[in-house]
Amino acid sequence: MIKLHNVEKSYEVGAGRTWVLRRIDLEIKEGEFLTIMGPSGAGKSTLLAILGMLDGAWTGEYNLFEHAVHKLKNQQRVELHKRYIGFVFQQYHLLDNLTVAENLDLPLSYRDLKKSERQSTVADVLDRFQIVGKKDLYPSQLSGGQQQLVAVARAVIGNPKVLLADEPTGSLHSSHGKMIMDLLKELNRQGTTIIQVTHNDAWAAYGGRILNLLDGWIAKEDRPGA
Repeated sequence: MIKLHNVEKSYEVGAGRTWVLRRIDLEIKEGEFLTIMGPSGAGKSTLLAILGMLDGAWTGEYNLFEHAVHKLKNQQRVELHKRYIGFVFQQYHLLDNLTVAENLDLPLSYRDLKKSERQSTVADVLDRFQIVGKKDLYPSQLSGGQQQLVAVARAVIGNPKVLLADEPTGSLHSSHGKMIMDLLKELNRQGTTIIQVTHNDAWAAYGGRILNLLDGWIAKEDRPGA
């Protein structure tokens, strides 16, 4: 489903060059749950941003299904992102001036859908995530765990093939963190491919494969329970 070959990213610094990612070769199968780990500065979030097509300044080859992402123009990548990718950030990225229901409706509003279809989809997701009672509240009226729950719901409302999660539990209490991780695991069981970045060993073990980065290189791969 996803294949990276010799993907690299660097910055020019003075007369030299600083490398963020080096010679990344990676294959991710459809339905996999992959965890990316490593120390700060290892390139984890950068790799996730490249996979999510939020970062276009890299070299190498990236294939997503039948699409050669490295050959596409920026607008084509934007359309591909909308079609296949959901993204969950550590800091939620909810819009403060919109209610929970309006935050969920936002990604649907970019599609050619009737208002009644959008309302029906939002209602289904509110019910699925058990947040019907929160639909008219604003983000500031929710706890951190509830905000992240809404963020995950917003990320999956368009039924993405791939859900990317960048430290999705990093700012949550352990009980809320487990709630989010259990939810990601359930989404994975239902067929969504999950790729998460985390520093937490317990959350990392939710994945079927752990990719360890060090100084931009793939240092090793582990398979929990293998």
